[in-house]
Amino acid sequence: MFGLSSDIQTGEVHVWRVELMQPEHVIQALRSTLEQDELFRADRFHFEKDRRAFVVSRGFLREIIGRYTNTRPEQLRFAYGPYGKPALEGRLRFNMSHSHDLALIALTEDHELGVDVEYMRADFASADIARRFFSPVEVEVFNSLAQEDQVAAFFRCWTRKEAFIKATGKGLSQPLEGFDVTLGPREPAALLRVDGEDASRWTLSDVKIDEGYAAALAVEGRVSEIRFFSA
Repeated sequence: MFGLSSDIQTGEVHVWRVELMQPEHVIQALRSTLEQDELFRADRFHFEKDRRAFVVSRGFLREIIGRYTNTRPEQLRFAYGPYGKPALEGRLRFNMSHSHDLALIALTEDHELGVDVEYMRADFASADIARRFFSPVEVEVFNSLAQEDQVAAFFRCWTRKEAFIKATGKGLSQPLEGFDVTLGPREPAALLRVDGEDASRWTLSDVKIDEGYAAALAVEGRVSEIRFFSA
């Protein structure tokens, strides 16, 4: 079992910001830490930019987890849940998301968590997409907003929902209409309802990141502090 570094305290969540645009020598060094299945996944991407982003995000995930577990990055061995969520034996919990040129890696101890970051594209934030992926309550709120508020509200909702389904480990197998999140411009991040369970046992938080991006964090239980770092 891996030991947990004392750098992370009970109730804390650490969020690491990673630049995906890295020089070639960094990419090759990170690539050398990956397992064969990760290299296979990287090489399946059609576009070089996507291959490089996968290598950088997975490589930095290994580097950062290695700092917390006092383990060489290439020695880490991930297990995968029934829906593909990676995990390690021990107390450390982690999750990662990347979009466009940035990745976020979130870590805590003993509590499941999920993180999501999205590059905000106005052409994607449509009422049709909202009807496909949001709950009826969320669609109603989205449609009630002024047009100039809808893009930001769309990505608040999207990242909060994505962070939650990643935290549960169920991904898109969890019905997206089965839970509601806040999305209004003056509403704090919150999970309002989850079918079959108490929504109050989850903490939702927005993650402030570069202009043009939205990000959110979902944690099972209470969070005492969110600390931010750059890799």
